[in-house]
Amino acid sequence: MESAISERQELAKLCSCRDWSKAIRVLDSLLAQSCVIQDICNRAFCYSKLELHKHVIRDCDKALQLEPTLLQAYILKGHALSALGKKEDALLVWEQGYGHAVRQSADLKQFLELEELLKQNRRITCENHAMESPESSISVSESALHVNEKPNSTHKNDSKLNDESELCSESSDTSEIHCKPNSTHKNDSKLNDESELCSESSDTSEIHCKAFDTSDGHDELRDTVNGNEKLNSESNGTYDIFVKSSDESELCSELNDTSEQSSKSSVVIHSKSSDISEVRRKSSNKYDIRSELGDEANRNKKFCVTRISKTKSISVDFRLSRGIAQVNEGNYSNAISIFDQILKEDPTYPEALVGRGTAYAFQRELSSAIADFTKAIESNPSACEAWKRRGQARAALGESSEAIEDLTKALEFEPNSTDILHERGIVNFKFKDFNAAVEDLSACVQLDKENKSAYTYLGLALSSIGEYKRAEEAHMKSIQLDQNFLEGWAHLTQFYQDLANPTKALECIERVLQIDEGFAKAYHLRGLLRHGMGEHKKAITDLSIGLGIENSNIECLYLRASCYHAIGEYGEAIKDYDKALTLELDSMEKFVLQCLAFYQKELALYAASKMNVEFCWFDIDRDINPLFKEYWCKRLHPKHVSENVFRQPSLKKNKHRKQDFAVTKQKAALLHAADSIGKKIQYNCPGFLPNRRQHRMAGLAAIEIAQKVSKAWRSLQVERNRNTSKHGKKARRKEKINTPSLNRGGAGCSTSSSSETSTSYSITEDRSSGRPMMSWHDVYSLAVKWRQISEPCDPVVWVNKLSEEFNSGFGSHTPLILGQAKVVRYFPNYQRTLDVAKTVMKEKRYVHNKADDIMYLSEDGKLQEIMHAESCSDLYKIVGEDFWLATWCNSTAIEGKRLEGTRITLLKMGEHGFDFAIRTPCTPSRWDDFDTEMAVAWDALCNAYCGEKTYGSTNFDMLENVRDAILRMTYYWYNFMPLSRGTAAVGFVVLLGLFLAANMEFTGSIPKDFQVDWEAILNLEPDSFLDSVKSWLYPSLKVTTSWKEYPDVASTFSTTGSVVAALSSYDD
Repeated sequence: MESAISERQELAKLCSCRDWSKAIRVLDSLLAQSCVIQDICNRAFCYSKLELHKHVIRDCDKALQLEPTLLQAYILKGHALSALGKKEDALLVWEQGYGHAVRQSADLKQFLELEELLKQNRRITCENHAMESPESSISVSESALHVNEKPNSTHKNDSKLNDESELCSESSDTSEIHCKPNSTHKNDSKLNDESELCSESSDTSEIHCKAFDTSDGHDELRDTVNGNEKLNSESNGTYDIFVKSSDESELCSELNDTSEQSSKSSVVIHSKSSDISEVRRKSSNKYDIRSELGDEANRNKKFCVTRISKTKSISVDFRLSRGIAQVNEGNYSNAISIFDQILKEDPTYPEALVGRGTAYAFQRELSSAIADFTKAIESNPSACEAWKRRGQARAALGESSEAIEDLTKALEFEPNSTDILHERGIVNFKFKDFNAAVEDLSACVQLDKENKSAYTYLGLALSSIGEYKRAEEAHMKSIQLDQNFLEGWAHLTQFYQDLANPTKALECIERVLQIDEGFAKAYHLRGLLRHGMGEHKKAITDLSIGLGIENSNIECLYLRASCYHAIGEYGEAIKDYDKALTLELDSMEKFVLQCLAFYQKELALYAASKMNVEFCWFDIDRDINPLFKEYWCKRLHPKHVSENVFRQPSLKKNKHRKQDFAVTKQKAALLHAADSIGKKIQYNCPGFLPNRRQHRMAGLAAIEIAQKVSKAWRSLQVERNRNTSKHGKKARRKEKINTPSLNRGGAGCSTSSSSETSTSYSITEDRSSGRPMMSWHDVYSLAVKWRQISEPCDPVVWVNKLSEEFNSGFGSHTPLILGQAKVVRYFPNYQRTLDVAKTVMKEKRYVHNKADDIMYLSEDGKLQEIMHAESCSDLYKIVGEDFWLATWCNSTAIEGKRLEGTRITLLKMGEHGFDFAIRTPCTPSRWDDFDTEMAVAWDALCNAYCGEKTYGSTNFDMLENVRDAILRMTYYWYNFMPLSRGTAAVGFVVLLGLFLAANMEFTGSIPKDFQVDWEAILNLEPDSFLDSVKSWLYPSLKVTTSWKEYPDVASTFSTTGSVVAALSSYDD
């Protein structure tokens, strides 16, 4: 009790001295002991003297929750809202307070004050908003500050401070300069000895800092003005500071130390050193999809600093205010000097420590910033702002758990702080705790329904966990709040692109460019979208505009290089790759692109060397060093490769000439047919963009496969007939259709086994046996080569050509869940994959751990628990550690044999996430098993078609066994998964080609939400796969021989250059 009395005496003394920040600390201590309503109002009043209006509003709301009729709270809250430019909201609050006062007029003085406020402000709302009326700075002196208060007691306003400590009007706290057109005036009110100097409090320092740059270039430390203002990121880490005006008509201009100031318009200028200030990075059109963007209208405004007479005494509060102003103006060194002076006098002064720490943070001296915030916390453990700032700085350093801990601690002091909820939500999102991000950001928008940033990040988090409808609603809400919200439109663009809705994505980008045609990120987004749709030339146009704005943007540079590479502009591609290799980068993601640029440059040089020779000589799998391919697939640092692998010769201008592509009638007919056939490969599922370039590639590849397979079948049929007529007389002749590649760029390092055929797909006839020597591998290699040339930046290679990685079981990795994120393309297969995993576990009764040791599941009733598991989280809890299991494929070649199918893996990621995926290792033994299976399936197909009654048949019913044989071979291909990537597309291209060769054309489309490769992987029996595909595939097959009239693909597009031109010509 004595301690409380002593503190109240100190409070009275501090208020008499106008030391509002220390008064707030005393009130914090009192409120920690006992929650007295009047103390909450007193603290709100102190905040109002420091112009920390958001804190005023928060305290008034707390007081009104406890006592809804408290007139003082309505008065203070209304003033705070008015100062923030929310005139209508302020009027509404005063009207509510006036309603209570009329019903119970316990304090006539406050009743009259409310009545006067309503009269004045109703008149103001009808006046021209271009001039801020002096009435908006009306005195709050009537709401007296009660200091001699005892816990649990009530007081009326007749107990007030004496004349020296009487609460002064805002006009005495903030020097007002009334400027008339073409005239000069002196300050209407000068500060006297009793003048109250405003500053920030330790707990509530509202320097609205943007996130200090993180290592990945994203803007992660954010504060808000009025709950919803954002921050721009810029890759070079520089900042600028802009003011958020409390009213659109209020003009903030920087004042100097003279006593005179002129203006061309009549305005009232107030010092608002915290609540109206907002720190932004220099826009320079720099943007990251996750960075924050502020209002364009607030750019190029300076922070307002009230003129203070140099002849007057300067308090600590004033020096704090000046230091904060220096931070807001970007003068970080000056700010640090001011704070250093304060800290010389008092090394533990929390406000100065928070201010200096903030300045350090903006200078990227994050360790020094954290040290200052830590000292502030040690000095005042209840300093909420210090906890928040340290959390932001730790997030910028990538210390996710520590950052969350600090922000959580800050929320203990202000449980309903939308700023902190918003901040923690963004930090959670950045560190991929999407569920926590959704929780925080949802709470934020419940409290602050105008926070556009919280809505757009809520949309990002919801999208990550697969809540697409809610995500779209959140994104739409953010742009409804601000139609010019660039960040919201950019996030919505990415959302639609991820879901493969290019029409809506392009509409969003158009909206972005209407708002700001110099917004570089928009051109990158549209370039990325057009690249994904196969429109490489249009993508180059957009990316070039983006690079004209940001010439060192490696994302744009690498993507443009890959587009040039794809369309055969190798000289331009190499220039961009070279430039990308010289950039200084600030994140691991960008460094990966730099590594890829090395590999892609070598591949571009290789492709350029093949431009004017026959396409059959283009052979990455045979010609490129296995070590190079391994590092390329894994995106590893190329140092070891550059030192140990043959490098491609430089581009020779006289040898590299872009081929003219004249579209003849013959070529046009072939391309038209290819486009029609190729679009049948398109999946109608979220995440799969329609890609015209890939469609043309698929069509040309399918037609070439049909032509070459048909020729092989014709030779086989002729030989069988000859053997039959000669009663078994045997002869052996080999006929090479194409010559093998002679390029030796690393071919000597090949580890291909002798049983493997060259990817130059030679066709050989064995007349003694009547079997075709065009192997299954030759057939699929045709499609692989087309896939490689169509998108050269995709590492599509045969896994068995990866040397040691092949021997160690290198294979594909396709996640359904990654951490907490649901992978948009593959998560629809989650439930079936989980069910298959449970089925395999039940039958095998064991799984393998990370060390490949067997873990038996038969004990402790685990199998029964497994069958009741509803999620991968449940499975993990039962098994207790990371594990994998292998599905199986029942063999057709060897009765009773089970082939190892795909591996379903479950790994823990972080505290709440998992890597739930399928992985398909291609070990030598597994390769041999599937090689045998594919050979038998290919022989079965050849025999089915080349039978006495089926060869050349156009009778649909007679071709039933042929159809089934094609699907059976496709089933084993998908489970084999022998490519580093691209297995799904290659498999369906071959399927289309084989049906054509058998005089059947697929005229339909793959059903919505159906992925053929996953259907094969998740069926343990080939017949089950056949049954699931037959239902929609067979009714769409049309018997036709019109494909035989198409020009020969290999001769029409004979050179590599002509193939590249054909794939790119539709974009002309």
